[in-house]
Amino acid sequence: TEGSAGAPEAHARSLETYAMVERVSATARLARGFLGVVLSAASESSLMTGRGGGGSEQLKAAAEMVLSGGRARAAAAMKPPAATAAAASVSGVSPAVDAARRRADERNKAAAADTFRSPPPSASVVPPPTPQQVAPKIVAIPTPAPDGTSSAPTETTTTTATASASTSTSTSTSTSATSDPPSVAAAAANQPKQFERRSVEVPASPLARVLGFGQLAAGLAAGTISESARRAWNGNGGVVAGAGSEGGGGGLDTDGPLIGGGSVFMTEANAERLAVALCRMRGAALKLGQMLSIQDESVIPPQIQRALERVRQGADTMPAAQLHRAIEDHLGSGWRDKLSSFDEEPLAAASIGQVHKAVYTDASTGAVKDVCMKIQYPGVARSIHSDIDNLMRLVSLTDLLPRGLYVEHAVKVAKAELTLECDYEYEAKSQKRMAVHLRGDKAWNVPNVIDALCSKGGLTTEFAPGMAIDKAVDLPQEERDYIGSELLRLTLRELFEFRFMQTDPNFANFLYDSPSRQLTLIDFGAAKDFPKQFVDDYLRMVIACAEKDRKGLVDSSIALGFLTGEESEVLIDAHCEAGFQVGKPFAFDGSYDFATNRDMTRRVAGLGKVMLKHRLTPPPQDAYSLHRKLSGSFLACMRIGAKVPARQMLRDAYDKYVFGPLPETFDVEDAALGGEHEQRPAAVA
Repeated sequence: TEGSAGAPEAHARSLETYAMVERVSATARLARGFLGVVLSAASESSLMTGRGGGGSEQLKAAAEMVLSGGRARAAAAMKPPAATAAAASVSGVSPAVDAARRRADERNKAAAADTFRSPPPSASVVPPPTPQQVAPKIVAIPTPAPDGTSSAPTETTTTTATASASTSTSTSTSTSATSDPPSVAAAAANQPKQFERRSVEVPASPLARVLGFGQLAAGLAAGTISESARRAWNGNGGVVAGAGSEGGGGGLDTDGPLIGGGSVFMTEANAERLAVALCRMRGAALKLGQMLSIQDESVIPPQIQRALERVRQGADTMPAAQLHRAIEDHLGSGWRDKLSSFDEEPLAAASIGQVHKAVYTDASTGAVKDVCMKIQYPGVARSIHSDIDNLMRLVSLTDLLPRGLYVEHAVKVAKAELTLECDYEYEAKSQKRMAVHLRGDKAWNVPNVIDALCSKGGLTTEFAPGMAIDKAVDLPQEERDYIGSELLRLTLRELFEFRFMQTDPNFANFLYDSPSRQLTLIDFGAAKDFPKQFVDDYLRMVIACAEKDRKGLVDSSIALGFLTGEESEVLIDAHCEAGFQVGKPFAFDGSYDFATNRDMTRRVAGLGKVMLKHRLTPPPQDAYSLHRKLSGSFLACMRIGAKVPARQMLRDAYDKYVFGPLPETFDVEDAALGGEHEQRPAAVA
């Protein structure tokens, strides 16, 4: 009772007991998720049942039962006899299927060993190999002639272990023979760790991919148990799953990151396990991880951000045998006949495919060109939906994501976008289209597409030199200002002029070549059109944010679908304040210094927690990709410390913009191609 001598001790014991129950419950949820993922795999893979049909449906129902904690979420209730029959059918597979399953098990056991033996974050940096450790490899690389043209390829000695882990198709152009000034040396010291890029076969079959997620779940469960034991031993049992996104007292922590860092699940060690597994799995799961990895500490905790740096730097690579099979599958057996040389070591290993440099000889003209060949990983296109589903099953059991995210809506959008990204024919068309839009732009270049080496799973373009723009942090201020200004100018043109945007903000998709001051835009798998009415209302909203026009911001937000008009005053206040924070660069006369205004993301993240708690509707579908690109542009400017005349750029875009339906004779594509409708209607002038 209150006031008794033993009350504090009893209260402390009660808290410890509660924390222990929470940890046991959390571990049980993750174990249930692991079993659910495995059962889901069985329902999706004919190898597991050996016959498919009704057995798959029953196993799917069993997975739903496990994941819902005993509450059937399927439309029809699961019948126990059918489930028993389905389970019995697993052991009745044919010898061929059983042998295939055993081979898959052996491969995945080896991959699991790599995952479970992943080093701690402090030991992630791999020292450079000695000459005795790495055998040199001879590849043919074209030598630039003095006049700037490419001469015949010459043999160059390279080593597979010294390839950059960056996801860009870049070559560094900022080397100097002089000693670095202190500011540059400090910036170099703060550069992200470089991770070893492993050669690991992509799990291509549905069974292999789901088993990979099962191994990930097991590793996370082991890490969670270890962390729970550590906290119990240290007497730190009060921090339970979900801490950091919403406090245990029911209030909102508006100062911490949007995604909580106090969870027993998402420790730095588990984040490292997750990063290693995603790099091995590749596909949709890695793509989602890369989207998270470019965010700053206002969105994800620093310890998780450090682990996800591995994800941002690139995936594991395909072994040579699997690579060659994939190229033949996508481009046919005669692909090598069109090349003078092909570099086996990839320039980049991304989420959907990996990029290799080659030298292409045009059969019709005899021209020799340096090219980049992007080859899609086997199996990732058909596994987009199941990968996302399995990843979200694991995430949903961790209480990692804050409430109010409308995860189902976001997942639906992600599936549609990532499915389109796997269509390299669509990407080739989008790249050609953006090249037309940017024709004549002195700052930006879009590489030409080589149609002879393109297909639905293979894309070849001309090679463009440069480094990823986030590496420009060491360049002089004037160059960084130029890069940031051109990046924001391009973003505004894409939205308000073309209404067609490359929406993948990965820093490696924007290359900068310092000697020529040329910027290159690549990776158009996520290119997207925006409806005219949406862009009209969005421009009104951006102007309202810049001018701190509360009524204009609310009205345009309702028109766009961000608000319903029935929200509480608390939500309206948070929504408007977040809009005014994002509008700061456009409200500042002169060049806005992104380097000294990094608190913008922290404040928006804090307000975001309030909005997540009180909002009544998910964002409009078009906003997901658009905000991903806009936030990426802002984060890039912050990363390199650019000063950008954002207000003048917005004013220029607004002055040129035509609200309302365009005249029937106005053809956007024809205008981009320089046709007779290239001039704007007289009303605009």
